[in-house]
Amino acid sequence: MPDIAMHLLDIVYNSIRALAKMITIRIHDSEKENMIEIIVEDDGCGMDEETIQHVMDPFFTTRTTRKVGLGVPLFKEGVLATGGTFDISSTVGKGTMIKACYIKNHWDTPPLGDLAETLATLVQANDQIDYLFTYTSDTHQFCLDTKEIKAILDGVKINEPEIILWLKDYIKEGLSQ
Repeated sequence: MPDIAMHLLDIVYNSIRALAKMITIRIHDSEKENMIEIIVEDDGCGMDEETIQHVMDPFFTTRTTRKVGLGVPLFKEGVLATGGTFDISSTVGKGTMIKACYIKNHWDTPPLGDLAETLATLVQANDQIDYLFTYTSDTHQFCLDTKEIKAILDGVKINEPEIILWLKDYIKEGLSQ
């Protein structure tokens, strides 16, 4: 995949397929620490140890539309190619956490990509899922909590086209500070 945002989209769609109602995405992007850390945590159905091992295999998928599942294996290999670390943990009935840490200045580290578009796409996909997105860098922090936004919208669906357009601009502005 060309950028981290595309990997993130693929990983979070796994959480959606696992029936998660709350998905937390944390990105820590640090020049000083020479790393980009990504953590995705959900409250979906979770996996047992055997399934976790299968998820790392590109020739395993629970989907019926294709016979391979490349998302997690490609993400993991991309992270490890930079000298970074990758971990996945899960508990049946409680959810899953994926933690990936790229070495920022490694030539194989992809760019972050369009995080605003990725997050807006995720929110648009299902208005029943809540997201807590936090981005931190050496100079600033941005947080997006869809529960707060839904409360402000007071019954207007968060995935209405006008709201999604506003959301993209809000995220872009928050990330650019």
